[in-house]
Amino acid sequence: MSGMIYKAVFHIDLDEEKRLGIALANVSNLLKAIQGKPYDLVILVNGPAVTLLAEEDRVSHKEAIKALQKESVAFKVCSNALIKFNVAPKSIVSGFQIVPAGIVELIELQNEGYAYIKP
Repeated sequence: MSGMIYKAVFHIDLDEEKRLGIALANVSNLLKAIQGKPYDLVILVNGPAVTLLAEEDRVSHKEAIKALQKESVAFKVCSNALIKFNVAPKSIVSGFQIVPAGIVELIELQNEGYAYIKP
């Protein structure tokens, strides 16, 4: 498939540290597997999972997040969830784009041809 762009959205919505770790490892492994090929990858965090991003010094996956951001992986977080779970935007790991509604973002990305992956 020449000209194929690997487009995927990884959806994290549960407040389980392990799931966030799995998602980050999935993306990292994918990047290794498609080296040299074009990609457009998004990690979208909504629901209770937003609490995993709070207080930078407690985020055990911060280094992995930063490494993937350097590889141009987009990180998005749901504004509704930040409000609902009382997480201040300034308290989360830097580099996240805040989107108004995570669920709307998921639908739009899938309509644009992104594969939906739920680690």
